Amino acid sequence: MNRLRFLASFLIALTTTALAQTNTTIALKAARMFDGKAKALVTNAVVIIQGDKIVDAGSGIAIPQGAQVIDLGEATLSPGFIDAHTHLTDDFTDFNKRRIQELQLNVSELALNSVPRARATLDAGFTTVRDVGSRATNSHDCMDVALRNAINRGIVPGPRMLVATHGIGATGGHFDPMSGFRDFLFGREPDWTDGIADGPDEIRKAVRQEVKNGADVIKAAVSGGVLSMADEVDTPQFTPPEIAALIDESHRLRKKVAVHCHGDQAGHDAIMAGVDSIEHGSFLKPETLTLMKSKGTFLTPTLMASEYIMGKISAYPPVLQAKAKAAYDARSEMFRNAVRIGVKISFGTDSGVFPHGQNAKEFKLMADLGLAPIECLRAATANAADLLGRAAQIGTLEKGKLADIIAIAGDPTQDITTTERVSFVMKDGKIFRNGGAPTPVASASSRTAEQPTAADF
Repeated sequence: MNRLRFLASFLIALTTTALAQTNTTIALKAARMFDGKAKALVTNAVVIIQGDKIVDAGSGIAIPQGAQVIDLGEATLSPGFIDAHTHLTDDFTDFNKRRIQELQLNVSELALNSVPRARATLDAGFTTVRDVGSRATNSHDCMDVALRNAINRGIVPGPRMLVATHGIGATGGHFDPMSGFRDFLFGREPDWTDGIADGPDEIRKAVRQEVKNGADVIKAAVSGGVLSMADEVDTPQFTPPEIAALIDESHRLRKKVAVHCHGDQAGHDAIMAGVDSIEHGSFLKPETLTLMKSKGTFLTPTLMASEYIMGKISAYPPVLQAKAKAAYDARSEMFRNAVRIGVKISFGTDSGVFPHGQNAKEFKLMADLGLAPIECLRAATANAADLLGRAAQIGTLEKGKLADIIAIAGDPTQDITTTERVSFVMKDGKIFRNGGAPTPVASASSRTAEQPTAADF
């Protein structure tokens, strides 16, 4: 009987403690706030959090009695940033070493290497990411699904992830992991079970396979790319009927579609078929951008990818150097035209092509090419949440939204580079960072290179 009473008392105490933790009210204070949707910052900012939700946000609002107050001083509060184009299971910062030593690591080690990248991304203020393609040669292990689930269960810290599993592409195309290698070097050539499909029927099967494997979003390569050895950067790689099947099957299964696309013709075909976002878009012409605006298609520009590659262009094989220069030379005019025309822009970086945790450098690149600082912030908050289909939960600071809140050390509307100096990170009402230096993450140049995965850019 005494044991039963003790057990009952213990369970009551445990429940009471859990409820107390859940019901703890936190009040964040800062000099300024960007709420994700306004055209200007508000001053004397206060955000009230209870559990994992925001219960109030605004200027000078009353702080509930007994709330834990965290005063962040001269910072700017913002919704947690969203990066709509990442590869947390990927590291292509040393391309040649990766290609040469690609068989040294097994899939388990490759997956474990993703853990510090996830933490570095979260520390940088990115509380949600769309991870658009992950694969290891001749393996069906879905590392991005495993990482997403581990983060969701609290096993490892990291951003909320929407994942694409294997990117879908054509035989010999940008997503073909054997591109540039001799036939059967890895034992077999990839097929639709690996995401490499030809013809509408195979593409539908590939979409179904990725959804079966746990994909939240479908990613496909409809044009050539930079970091693939055997294709031209701007040529179409799917026919219009193939693109139509890809998008129809994905939307039927209630999955959005993001397409890797540098070329104008491939972009036009994908937009006409109803794609949700064009990733990169380097060679898109004004007519195609105008079509994007009329269709409501998002552009995810990933300016950081080409910026990083051009900063060390001599380190890449000559064939990739030529493609990278062509894409870089075209992307600035494309982006300026997209801003002028009024295309919807979602923030995305292609992290993995450059070191993880440096995602916020994309903000300055966008601002330098004509996007107003407040619109740069909106691209990484409300716009990206809309693209991801998560606008009801994240992207703005307002009552009922998840408490994904960061503090930027300064005024980003006056100096957009302050977005690179995040000092506070809260996700789902839990504080992951409050001051201090962000967690460092090693790059491929400082450790053994990894197996090849989906080189996206």
